[in-house]
Amino acid sequence: MEPDVVQRVLDLNATFYQVNAVAFADTRRRPQPGVCAVVEAIEPSASILDVGCGHGLVAGQLHRQGHSGGYTGIDSSPQLLALAAQSVPTQGFAFHRADLAAADWPQRLSQTYQVILAFAVLHHLPGEPMRQRVASSLAKLLTEDGRIEVSVWNFLELPRLRQRIVPWKRLGLADDQVDPDDYLLDWRHAGRGLRYVHTFTPASLGQLAAHAGLMASDGRFSDGENGRLGLYQRWSLAA
Repeated sequence: MEPDVVQRVLDLNATFYQVNAVAFADTRRRPQPGVCAVVEAIEPSASILDVGCGHGLVAGQLHRQGHSGGYTGIDSSPQLLALAAQSVPTQGFAFHRADLAAADWPQRLSQTYQVILAFAVLHHLPGEPMRQRVASSLAKLLTEDGRIEVSVWNFLELPRLRQRIVPWKRLGLADDQVDPDDYLLDWRHAGRGLRYVHTFTPASLGQLAAHAGLMASDGRFSDGENGRLGLYQRWSLAA
């Protein structure tokens, strides 16, 4: 994917989450079952970085669980961050704007973390080089005994979501200007919009971890009416 195409796709998603932040939050009022299972197992004293924290669903669940180890949520959308900051008390929970597409985003953080959460965020990063760079940055932010909990959207499993795929010519692009497994999806809740999504297999998600010196384990599917809408993996530093 050429740099100008990467930027167009990034701009598309940034506009989507700016214009549709409230509508997006309205469709996600509670964490998915796969997210709940991961978050419920987090040690109360663990330090947490929530990458792509959105409007604060995970922060809210952690607060209800009595989490005490500190939480930092980052997202590129000011609108979603504003909603997240309203979801929990300020003590012990912090939210910062950071764009994973920018190479310097880790410099906004001053520590390493025992648990890094990357739910439903990697599939919005266009181009394998960018995804590899972000995965490597996450590895550097991890404590030696820490773990990264990852989920990506497995939307192709649902026929009704496959019907939302629109041709790249809607964005003025040809199919050969994007990468394999890249899709453009229509949004139809309280308005209209388009989003970029990259799809993964368990193998390709594990390869992304391996490129960053991480070992993938605990692979499973969860969520949605068919129980397969999300692909989950746990990444840890390779021995």
